[in-house]
Amino acid sequence: MKRVVVDHFGGPEVLRVVEDKDPRPGLHEVRVRVLAAGVSFTDAQLRAGTYLGVPKPPFTPGYELVGVVEELGAGCSRLRVGDRIGALTVWGADAERVCVPEANAVEVPEDLDPAEVLSLVFTYMTAYQLLHRTAKAKRGEAVLVHGAAGRVGTAVLELGAVAGLRLYGTCSARDRAAVERLGAVAIDYQNEDFLARVREFPDKGVDVVLDGIGGALSLRSFRALRHGGRLVVFGHYAALVQGHKSWRGWIEWYAATAAVALWGLLSPHRRVRTYRIQKLHEGHQWFPVATHRRALPVGGGPRDPERFREDFRALLELLRRGEIHPVVAERMPLTEARHAHELLESSAGVGKLVLLP
Repeated sequence: MKRVVVDHFGGPEVLRVVEDKDPRPGLHEVRVRVLAAGVSFTDAQLRAGTYLGVPKPPFTPGYELVGVVEELGAGCSRLRVGDRIGALTVWGADAERVCVPEANAVEVPEDLDPAEVLSLVFTYMTAYQLLHRTAKAKRGEAVLVHGAAGRVGTAVLELGAVAGLRLYGTCSARDRAAVERLGAVAIDYQNEDFLARVREFPDKGVDVVLDGIGGALSLRSFRALRHGGRLVVFGHYAALVQGHKSWRGWIEWYAATAAVALWGLLSPHRRVRTYRIQKLHEGHQWFPVATHRRALPVGGGPRDPERFREDFRALLELLRRGEIHPVVAERMPLTEARHAHELLESSAGVGKLVLLP
């Protein structure tokens, strides 16, 4: 089989495709023939070495997949050979075949486009859990999302509209129309001060800020909260510059995050929360590698598999009702993984990049 490998941290140029033996499922694992694997900004962070808990090279990237169960490992009882499933792998999905824990797999209807469903596994799941599991946003509350024209930002706006939230989003001038079409008030971060804008609102702030950028922006975002407000920090975009790790950005992100977390602890009326979609695995999930006498970790899974399946079913229902509209930007063969990573920045707000093994 073919799989993508990161030999050392760096830009898209470090990606290569290798031939390998098919993996065999271990205890409570299933082997999946991959139909679609996503390429996201988080994959770029893994490749550059800026993602929290990133494995040491060499490893196979790929945060999520949709595929068909080919083989069951010992102890599997819920899935059957031939079932179509989605899985949050964290890394390891960019391959023709992957072994994943049965507990982390979610059933996917066969009549839906695998590439479209892929967005529900990671992008829309992140947005859904940010709003409903972490921020616990209530109908009528004001929510500000940074990077509103990006993939997660767009999903937040769609899901926020369904939930009856008042939505605001920072974006560039070129993306203003796209953000406004989703029912949000656009704030041009290049020419406007978002903090001054939200303080002009009747409530002198917002109830929720979703910050996937981090760094100094988190400190200003905390100041945008009104009484009872919640800041959710869920990313560190500032630590990656032109596809490579920025040590300066990394240090500034950690310092600012620690400062805003302390600020939240000391504040009686505003809170700071963090969100990560998964808990990185610490053993027992392995990807056999024919050319090495050791195995490479495939990655982790969601913190609460049952809650993940519950939220995934909710997203499937919204998709079937036409209330959310995942966009597939491009479909590429697995061998074009490097090109997909090169497209990440240029296609930040136009949908999902998908590899088709």
